[in-house]
Amino acid sequence: MKVILICPSRRPLSGLLVGAPLSNVPLLGQSLLEYWLTHLAGSGVKEVVILADDRPDQVRTLAAGGARWGLQITVLDETRELTAEQAFLKYEKEVDPATALKSIMVIDHFPGLPEHPLFTTYPEFFGALLAWMPLANTLDRVGIHQVSPNVWTGLNSRISPEAQLRGPCWLGKNVFLGARASVGPGSILEDGAFIEPGASIVNSVIGPHTFVGRFAEITDSIALGSTLLNCKTGSIMAVPDPFLLCALRPGRPSPSVGWFARLADLYSRNKEDVHDLWKHLLLNKEG
Repeated sequence: MKVILICPSRRPLSGLLVGAPLSNVPLLGQSLLEYWLTHLAGSGVKEVVILADDRPDQVRTLAAGGARWGLQITVLDETRELTAEQAFLKYEKEVDPATALKSIMVIDHFPGLPEHPLFTTYPEFFGALLAWMPLANTLDRVGIHQVSPNVWTGLNSRISPEAQLRGPCWLGKNVFLGARASVGPGSILEDGAFIEPGASIVNSVIGPHTFVGRFAEITDSIALGSTLLNCKTGSIMAVPDPFLLCALRPGRPSPSVGWFARLADLYSRNKEDVHDLWKHLLLNKEG
């Protein structure tokens, strides 16, 4: 059986999720395209054609021919995003007409959750993540553990015994959570997030390799690097203080204060925080 997947192009959320094509954006530690390919491989599909108009080379690199999933994958460049009907007219020889409606899909939602669109509004985006959270630990993933009801953690995460986790919440791999920090309910820390002691995260998403400073409070928001978006109002702001919010890796807005200044300030207050931060940065560099 052959399936055609149509990668989403521009959506209302594209302005924030600019680091990669929407099909490649990390969602609970893995991209939407990866979730779909895992789902299709488990459904007995053998061949997949992917149509992509937004940075198709990145889509092609992620798919890598399909060997990881035991699939034969071809990525075709498009000049715009096609609808399922347009894709059928253009590639009708690629699919069985009797099953075309089921074998051509726009992947703007998680597998099996078409009622939860991902890229229309921020509240729907957040709702889709929460709906997918119990399903995100797919069979091909390694190191995800449900440590308590509705609380998942990934590999190499350092969680202080004094931290509080309130489900549902998801902590990806290489996450650091300091003493007396609080996460949840309804919160997601993507891979490499670093949350300092005393910080509070409620009904929010902290993006990959994002630093949240000591005693910061993030509620009903999405934090990516130094960018903070309020899911309820849709307002977006760049946080100028890297002591509160910033990126830990290149590719995101850079903090205005260098890391040596940050480390010197931390060292004057708490030597253990400096050691934890260095270990976290080194671990991510090695990974």
